[in-house]
Amino acid sequence: MNPRKLSLEDYFIRTNFFDLLPLATQIAENLGFSREEMIEAVCKVYDKFCRYPPTKNRTAWFSLVFKEKLYEARGDLLSLRSQS
Repeated sequence: MNPRKLSLEDYFIRTNFFDLLPLATQIAENLGFSREEMIEAVCKVYDKFCRYPPTKNRTAWFSLVFKEKLYEARGDLLSLRSQS
């Protein structure tokens, strides 16, 4: 499957965070982030999950890390756009 054709849901499924998609959507909407930024952020969350998985509360861990990674994603995407 072409990565450009994957939906937001596909990324959440592939990173095993599909159950947290409603929470992620709510967080992103409340903070004013786009779907593109959400995709980048969930990939970053997955990378952190592989290195530093939560030890107690996965949902609370995800919420905290997802917010952090949304801001990183915005910065990365803005940087990429400015180089184009």
